[in-house]
Amino acid sequence: MNIVVLKHYLSFLGEISPAMLKDIGVEWVILGHSERRHVFCESDELIADKVKHALETGLKVIACIGETLDEREAGKTEEVVFRQTQAIKDKITDWYVYLLQLNNVVIAYEPVWAIGTGKTATPQQAQEVHQSLRCWFESNVGPDIANSIRIQYGGSVTEKNCKELAGQPDIDGFLVGGASLKPEFIQIVNARQ
Repeated sequence: MNIVVLKHYLSFLGEISPAMLKDIGVEWVILGHSERRHVFCESDELIADKVKHALETGLKVIACIGETLDEREAGKTEEVVFRQTQAIKDKITDWYVYLLQLNNVVIAYEPVWAIGTGKTATPQQAQEVHQSLRCWFESNVGPDIANSIRIQYGGSVTEKNCKELAGQPDIDGFLVGGASLKPEFIQIVNARQ
């Protein structure tokens, strides 16, 4: 029963301050998750402000970006993920410190239409977005950042699709939700081996 309750509440992250997290020894925080964007109507700018604040307080950040099904079907995937990433870029004053020296920022591409729905971007779809993001970083932040930033995939990653997703050159890992509560999670952890 506790696992079910925990799983239910994991969908509504984001009500804890960085100071509280640091006080209990947490090092990483997930910001911009789809529930925060779509259920709580957090804007790109608010999420970027949270990213900045978390970094300034010494937390490391997994910044989630991703499009809805309507946006994907309208051909706006790149427009959406670039806009979301630009908002974060505008708030981080020194990417070289946060990324190259401290390695404190991870981008998690999570297509909203694939989170908890059982639908997953094909490995090719995920790779296309990850590659586009890496090119965006090269053009807008610099080649050193583009080559070093970790871009994870999140969105119904399972033991059945993890190896093929992990085999894509621009997918650096996974942000796993519900599957992390199952015994098969170990297969996802070992997908790159």
